[in-house]
Amino acid sequence: MINAVTLNKIKTARVIAVLTGAGISAPSGIPTFRGSDGLWKNYKPEELANSHAFSKNPQLVWEWYTWRKNLIRNVKPNAAHYALVEMEKLYHEFNIITQNVDNLHTLAGSRRVIELHGNIMRSKCSKCSKPYVEEFDPRLHIPQCLICGALIRPEVVWFGEMLPEAAIHDARKIVSSCEILFVVGTSGVVEPAASLPFLAKTGKAVVIEVNPDITPFSPHADEVSRIPADQFFPRLVESLAVKREGKY
Repeated sequence: MINAVTLNKIKTARVIAVLTGAGISAPSGIPTFRGSDGLWKNYKPEELANSHAFSKNPQLVWEWYTWRKNLIRNVKPNAAHYALVEMEKLYHEFNIITQNVDNLHTLAGSRRVIELHGNIMRSKCSKCSKPYVEEFDPRLHIPQCLICGALIRPEVVWFGEMLPEAAIHDARKIVSSCEILFVVGTSGVVEPAASLPFLAKTGKAVVIEVNPDITPFSPHADEVSRIPADQFFPRLVESLAVKREGKY
């Protein structure tokens, strides 16, 4: 799966980071929202996931997000998510940085998760960003913020928007100081997340790509595993059992 030298570095490390993309959630059955199979009422995601579409027709945008949320509610974390929860127990510092908005890392039990693109299960004010926690049916009404009166929107990063400043700051700090970075199921083309593995290498981290597909980062990884994440991480946790028992 990975060579003995790298495995030993993983066992003896104290600070681990994991960068995840859509590939880690694929075994859970998260639907694809891009391409022809991602169409909803003949709309493409980029036509709805932007502030212009929301200002023009907020009900339509909310209906799409409600449909997505209901689909995601019917899936569960997979073996990769749960294995990362087990790994978190083994290290002095263990952080997950995810590009996914599906909430599956948190649902599985991971405690230190940086969500670069937000979380589809949360809502916020479209103007002042105050969180909104009440459930509602967008077919009936879209609530307004109690502070500023603006409409409530999904707490996700839309096309054309900047990532949350705190999230990307924390992500860069984490990868700069980690000893091992796993890059899992991410295409490696969406910035600024695509730059994080290179930043980790600058900090002398060992960077391990876990992805069945070749990505732009593949030639730069210290080690590459083409085993799917839901197989790779459970096997790795088994290999790390000696660390749990304090025998290494």
